[in-house]
Amino acid sequence: MAVTPIERVKSAFVAGIWATLVSISIGFGFKIWLAQWVVKSDLALYHTVVDIISMSLILMTGFRSSMVVSYSQTQNDKDITNIFRYTLIAMVLLTWGIVLPYIKHELHLDVAYFHLVGIILGMGLKVYFANQIAMYRMYHISNKVTWMEPLGQVIAFGVTFYMLNQTAIASLFYSLMLSSLAVAGYMFVNRRKVIATTPLASVNMTPSLKSFVQKSITSALEAGAGLLMIYITVLLTIAHFSIDELGDFQVVVRPMIAYLTLLFVFPIYRFVLPELAVCVREKQNEQVGLIKRWIYKIAILVSISFFVLMLFAGQQVVDWVFPQTYSKAAPVLMHFSLFFVFMMLNAYQLAFIKAHGLFVQSLAIRLSGIVALVASYYFYTLFTDNVVAVVLALGSGYMLMFILSSFVERRVVRQHQGQSV
Repeated sequence: MAVTPIERVKSAFVAGIWATLVSISIGFGFKIWLAQWVVKSDLALYHTVVDIISMSLILMTGFRSSMVVSYSQTQNDKDITNIFRYTLIAMVLLTWGIVLPYIKHELHLDVAYFHLVGIILGMGLKVYFANQIAMYRMYHISNKVTWMEPLGQVIAFGVTFYMLNQTAIASLFYSLMLSSLAVAGYMFVNRRKVIATTPLASVNMTPSLKSFVQKSITSALEAGAGLLMIYITVLLTIAHFSIDELGDFQVVVRPMIAYLTLLFVFPIYRFVLPELAVCVREKQNEQVGLIKRWIYKIAILVSISFFVLMLFAGQQVVDWVFPQTYSKAAPVLMHFSLFFVFMMLNAYQLAFIKAHGLFVQSLAIRLSGIVALVASYYFYTLFTDNVVAVVLALGSGYMLMFILSSFVERRVVRQHQGQSV
């Protein structure tokens, strides 16, 4: 009996939440343990280098949406994969030639050249195979990789630090490099058991492939815009509030946003978008409706639960997890909980829009969210000088994005209904 799209979404989504919970537990526990004994400056150096390299490669994850949608429409994995290969090779070389010297000579960070090259190559290969398994909808591999990577890093750190007698900072770089390569190898072997991709070859740029390239560029820009929304909130906090309030935001609020996003927002792009793309191609409108209703139920249930927890026990939770100096973060989290529903619902709306190939509209909606964030922040500061204005502005940005994406969704639905008449 064939599995329906809604059944695949439910199964992959729930499995993805459990896998992410395991991943967060391992990764967060590892960070807490390291913070107990590794020199703070070494940890700062490590995270700074990883953030810079990640930012240079994050645009390649933007290709994932366009690969998923274009493959579902054309089934031309050969040319789609080769275009992605050429682009990724160019980005890795660009990172190697520009970002690496910037880290070494402009920022004067004392990091071994071998570590930098190894991390760039390891993370590049990980992005390559992650995008492939997303394109082929291999959800079981994706969910395993979610928890295998942090576990692999912990094991690799233990081997390099305790058995090979490397320094803590060197062991961190080695562990990231080795875990990325191990995860990439796992994805390659398991993907190859099902589908063996063709070798690197020339590409005949048909109109559909030109459209894929345009979608990929737009999707990459959107991925950057999504990150920019979070970084703007950090910059606003730095510019207008005290170091104590910045600490509340960076140590408590921002990680909470990141973890909730990993648990409930990213799975929509990982699992819902591919199924929506297939449903659009096969004109399975009933399945699209079922998927939408299920996601809305999950979004409302999760958001209400989060809000109730923050309203009645937010202060106790923050005081239990963090030192007393971070207690003022609780009201900020409570205000963020008011808007989290829009993050989840907007993720679905953008996935629906992308599934119909409307990547430019999706980017425009994302950019409008950035404008709304900045404008609403300065509006809120007319009434309050509290750091909560930053979170309210972020929530307002997501609320406007949801409103705009709802209009686009309804227009798309009307267009398709008109075509089917």
